[in-house]
Amino acid sequence: QVQLVESGGGLVQPGGSLRLSCAASGRFSSINRMGWYRQAPGKQRELVAHIIRSGSTNYADSVKGRFTISRDNAKNTVYLQMNSLKPEDTAVYYCNALVIMWDYWGQGTQVTVSS
Repeated sequence: QVQLVESGGGLVQPGGSLRLSCAASGRFSSINRMGWYRQAPGKQRELVAHIIRSGSTNYADSVKGRFTISRDNAKNTVYLQMNSLKPEDTAVYYCNALVIMWDYWGQGTQVTVSS
């Protein structure tokens, strides 16, 4: 089992920044891929970004150039630095971890971008 605990969400004005963190714990040797998804009201959950163990990354087109994903393998932690936030970034952000062939999810953290 893998437990994921997110932190760092909140309310921010348009153009502002937030940093999300997600720490993984449990019984596993390594995590293949970690990432962030988001779900806005009335919409499907969508990929924001993910990063594999080697450091290779993938971003949704809507966040490229504004968001940066990184991970600390020693701490089993993934981060999402979000800059130049827009109202359309408002959503619940979920941490995801792929361990061998199983997906694990965090409980979600709310990000609200509003003036």
